[in-house]
Amino acid sequence: MKSRIGLSLALLLGLTPLCSQAGGGAEMAPAHRYEHSLHTISLAQAEALLAEGNVYFFDVNTLELWAEGYIPGAVYFNVDNWKTLLPEDKAARMVFYCANRLCNASEIAAHQVMKLGYTNVMQMHDGIYGWRLSGRAIEKP
Repeated sequence: MKSRIGLSLALLLGLTPLCSQAGGGAEMAPAHRYEHSLHTISLAQAEALLAEGNVYFFDVNTLELWAEGYIPGAVYFNVDNWKTLLPEDKAARMVFYCANRLCNASEIAAHQVMKLGYTNVMQMHDGIYGWRLSGRAIEKP
């Protein structure tokens, strides 16, 4: 029975066009490479920066996640006019975060900011879920 299911599955996959499998529709190409390397930081490093002050935290989550709580003092970044939220000082310390390690919205935002010439840009890859699960303080709108 198992061999019949395996054979059926192999035949089905063999008859399915490659474009309908994972990665769907597009031609195969190398993964996108950013021109800037991104400095990722841990929860502890982000907490230390927050305690020091003089750092901008940008939350790149959805409004629903933002409403559940954000890092104290963070600015909601997922808006159309996000460039107006950036500090004038291109050397200002900035930390971007989204939900967790599976979310790449903060990575994309950080790279976009770096393209504008900002030099002290960091990403906290554990995101707000990691922050909350670790018991760190949050604020709510």
